[in-house]
Amino acid sequence: MTGSPPDVMLPRPSVSVDAVMAAQRAAEFTKRSIKKDAKVAGLLMALSMLDLTTLEGKDSVEKVRGLCRKAVRPWDRDEAVLGYRLPSVAAVCVYPALVGTCVEALGPDRRVKIASVATGFPSGQFPLEVRLDDTRRAVADGADEIDMVINRGAFLAGRHDEVADEIREVKRACRREDGSFAHLKVILETGELETLDQVRRASDLAIRAMADVDFETGIPAPGTPDFIKTSTGKVQPAATMPVTLVMLEAIREWHAATGRVVGMKPAGGIRTAKQALHYLVMVNEALGPVRVDGFDGCPWLTPDYFRFGASTLCNDILRQLAWLKSGRYQAGYDFSEA
Repeated sequence: MTGSPPDVMLPRPSVSVDAVMAAQRAAEFTKRSIKKDAKVAGLLMALSMLDLTTLEGKDSVEKVRGLCRKAVRPWDRDEAVLGYRLPSVAAVCVYPALVGTCVEALGPDRRVKIASVATGFPSGQFPLEVRLDDTRRAVADGADEIDMVINRGAFLAGRHDEVADEIREVKRACRREDGSFAHLKVILETGELETLDQVRRASDLAIRAMADVDFETGIPAPGTPDFIKTSTGKVQPAATMPVTLVMLEAIREWHAATGRVVGMKPAGGIRTAKQALHYLVMVNEALGPVRVDGFDGCPWLTPDYFRFGASTLCNDILRQLAWLKSGRYQAGYDFSEA
């Protein structure tokens, strides 16, 4: 993979989005009837896709250690109440200064990934070199994944080439000494992009910019599982189903054109198990089964390519699983709030 990128990877105009139809189609995904067994399977899938997150000014070493314990075993009474062991979540997501704490708490054979926000989160307004240093430090400390946020001011001012260049630079900063990369999630902060047309344009820009670095470094298709992500969780509205649908369509069209699979992470505002199931229905119906590296099915229905960014969703999933098993809701204090 050297020389010039293929034509499909070159900048091209994004499609326009019919906002009314996007909202109508997204609403249809909330009306599917899901039987009990499928609901349990969906909730277990959603639990395994969680990026358990704490991004507060009061975050401490002790709080992050508790978060890691909950990430590995979301409910310590699962076997007593449910009769089986629940899966670990996909990742914990913390500020860069606390990556080392996660590495220590999760141990060398960790099943849970460590994600870290970087690049002047949540504003994205810091000088570029500061944002790149933020990324390099998080990767050097052991982060498996970097959640970067774009400079929305530059994007909305029409400086799209500048934003694309910054995404490329951040992805290059994700490279480890052994040549591998921490996976990159590009946060668009869709609540500040104002229109679905802008969401689609930012999605296409981020996907292509990440692919440019794959091409220049010789990573073969379908490439590393990089992501586009809706929100920081600090701006409202955060993740919505119409916005996520538009981003999924960008991913679908990119895969159809290139064979490359890009991940998706809605974040912020997804608080209930019912909402999580609606999102999984949308992923399944919008993206559907494909064949990737011998995998037949929908890769986006795995934690490798789909995540929920949430801090409160986990416990509602646990409550729903307990209710489906016993017919009774557990008290709030039965679940830790790490």
